[in-house]
Amino acid sequence: MSTATTTQNILIDALIERHGQSSRERIEAGVARVKERWMAVDGDEEALRHFCMDHFVPEGERLDALVARLEIAVEQIGGHLYEMHRTLRRWSDLRGERMDEVDDILATFDPAPDLSDQFYRQKLAFVALLNLDRPTLERMIDEGADWSAAQWAAARICQTFGPRIPQEVADLARDLGHKADTFVSDFHVPVGSLIIDDGTRPFDAERRLIAHWLIREEVRGAYGEDEGLPQQRALMWVMRRHIDGTIPRSIMNGEDLGDWDSGANTIGGNAPGELVGLERYERWLDMFTVARAYDDHHPDHPTAIARKFDLAREIPEDTAERLLLDLLESPARAALADLTQERLGRPLESHDIYFDQIAPSRPVGDLDALVKARFGDHRGLQLGIPELLRDLGFPGGTADFLGNNVQVEIARGAGHAMRPMLPEYGAWLRTNSLDDQLGWDGFDTAMHELGHNLEQLCSTHFVPRPALRGVPNTACTEAFAFLYQALAPRILGLEEDESHTLDCTTVETMLNACQIAGPALLEIHTWRWLYANPDADADSLRTQVLQIAEELWSRHYEAHYGPDPYAILAAYQHMIGYPLYLADYALGHIMSHQIRSHMQGKDLASETHRICAIGRLTPDAWMRIAVGEGIDAKRLGTEAGEACLRIQEHTL
Repeated sequence: MSTATTTQNILIDALIERHGQSSRERIEAGVARVKERWMAVDGDEEALRHFCMDHFVPEGERLDALVARLEIAVEQIGGHLYEMHRTLRRWSDLRGERMDEVDDILATFDPAPDLSDQFYRQKLAFVALLNLDRPTLERMIDEGADWSAAQWAAARICQTFGPRIPQEVADLARDLGHKADTFVSDFHVPVGSLIIDDGTRPFDAERRLIAHWLIREEVRGAYGEDEGLPQQRALMWVMRRHIDGTIPRSIMNGEDLGDWDSGANTIGGNAPGELVGLERYERWLDMFTVARAYDDHHPDHPTAIARKFDLAREIPEDTAERLLLDLLESPARAALADLTQERLGRPLESHDIYFDQIAPSRPVGDLDALVKARFGDHRGLQLGIPELLRDLGFPGGTADFLGNNVQVEIARGAGHAMRPMLPEYGAWLRTNSLDDQLGWDGFDTAMHELGHNLEQLCSTHFVPRPALRGVPNTACTEAFAFLYQALAPRILGLEEDESHTLDCTTVETMLNACQIAGPALLEIHTWRWLYANPDADADSLRTQVLQIAEELWSRHYEAHYGPDPYAILAAYQHMIGYPLYLADYALGHIMSHQIRSHMQGKDLASETHRICAIGRLTPDAWMRIAVGEGIDAKRLGTEAGEACLRIQEHTL
């Protein structure tokens, strides 16, 4: 037996002698957790012994009091730092005049860059590790359904204190993360000179589309337009060229106003000149560099993949991947493809994976007019949210409370929502906007973000304990975002037959879930490849991403949509700015369908309140309380197939 083991056993025996045999299990586990993280800078063996003897708290009222104190401490420290960072990012995040000399500095400023280490140096983390259980994901899944709110709170508090991350690693993550974010936010492709087959230019001279989001939305918006298909094909080549870095530099910089044929990649019939190149993949590798810097400090979760699934998502990697495959392997996909082809009146092409307009839709211009009539611009939406919530069934006082705690703003990049981390703050809703009005795209995005905001506010103000604020993971909040986004037509007075609308929404949910499942798998496969090839350069990463996109398309999409010349599964810019996030969208679609099905015949407002107030359990336990079953992709596939048949009967 080593000296260290003997010393640890002596310490355990001393604690048991003081607190009794009934505390043995807690003492042994707590001392082991502290010993694992204790470093020379924290003190010698005698300092460790004194710390444990002085700070172990037996079960009972004093332990309850400790949990309450730590709960407040964690909330205040993390909450105020988050709110500071959220505010300092606003000039980088929002549309408006840039001050390049200061905005990036503010966005990356961190008042506590070595916080994780200071938690240990100042002993707060050790107090938690000594006294509170730190369950594994396996235990939480197996046992958590039977835990009380107090047990969950203790677990979440202890999980706050993760590995000790050196300041230089935190600095690297902050700097490279902001660099990737800025690349994504600034990647607006000028399309004013883009031409379609007949040589005409479909866009205004100053039009710029952020990749991939607004390119995708323009593709969606072109369905039903007279020149929709040629425009979609031209836009998809823009998408491909953002993916592989072959957009002409002169187009990207707005320097060349000649006719840009995106398929041939010529400008005025001439060669494109310098291309934007590999920056997309350089930024991707930056995020891999950050991940590897963290790996050494996470011995239990030594890859970004493990941390994303086991720590952040709390859904095991193999379980999540199986859910994605359940979507793509669903027998219902053939019926969905047939219905889509029937709606379009032509053979499907690869970009038709973006088609989700099963319910009758009006031209975008008409939708823009409806949004303008009700809200005008984003300021009108800001003022109108309480009334919007009343339209959805929220009681007046609740509608006012929630609506007045949402701040609407116009993002520089894509829309997003930011939760309050302390109850005295509000939620932020960021969307996009046309120059003089909000527009349908801006409103549709805003309804998605409002779903996030409602979850965020309910799970901040109505959960049983501060330590349980929030929902289990981002898939859970995406479920509410999709749920409320689907209600956008109702707000504009466009819904008719309720049961038919539900069938259309079910099919659209399945289409969207399958559309994003492929990119989610591509991202997972790419990160596995990166860990197997840690010295890869940007060129080889690009080659691999394009190859994975081709393989996944051939396996899961080509039978229904034909060949894909665009590498469409690699389009999502989340892969650069928000690594390994995409699976949450697919999971969110699955969960939103289960929640929507559960809510049929129930009050939307009260069920939103109830479900979002469950607290931050594991996703499986949360779903079982929310809707009575775990996450089930096969159910979505089956019910989408059944809905297809009813929609076809309704059309006849």
